[in-house]
Amino acid sequence: MSLWWQQLVLVMAGGAVGAAGRYLIGGWMLRHAGNGLPWGTLAANLLGSLLAGFLLIWLEGRGPAGLLWRAFLMVGVLGALTTWSALMIELYLLQRGPGWGHVALYLGFSLAGGVAALLLGIQVARWLGAGAT
Repeated sequence: MSLWWQQLVLVMAGGAVGAAGRYLIGGWMLRHAGNGLPWGTLAANLLGSLLAGFLLIWLEGRGPAGLLWRAFLMVGVLGALTTWSALMIELYLLQRGPGWGHVALYLGFSLAGGVAALLLGIQVARWLGAGAT
């Protein structure tokens, strides 16, 4: 099997794992934090940003194995886990319900939190010495 096909299979498998994770996180957050804001999407996006930052460093310089791990973890798992399209729909629904104040607050938390989580993931990877040697 060629490298391209291996990557495609890993992306699909990772997508299944990430989609299941997104579903579980969303349900758990709904039960524990309520439905005032779409907390499940926020949690999934922040977790995905944190993991993306860590994986960017951890997978550097790992050669062909790094390509396979990147396909599975970053494109597959994190691609399905983080749901920025759902974020856009939820922003639209928030402006129709609670209004633009909630939209601005939720978007600010999502974007600033995502960047902060990404940077934290990078720092954790560096603290653990996970970068290429």
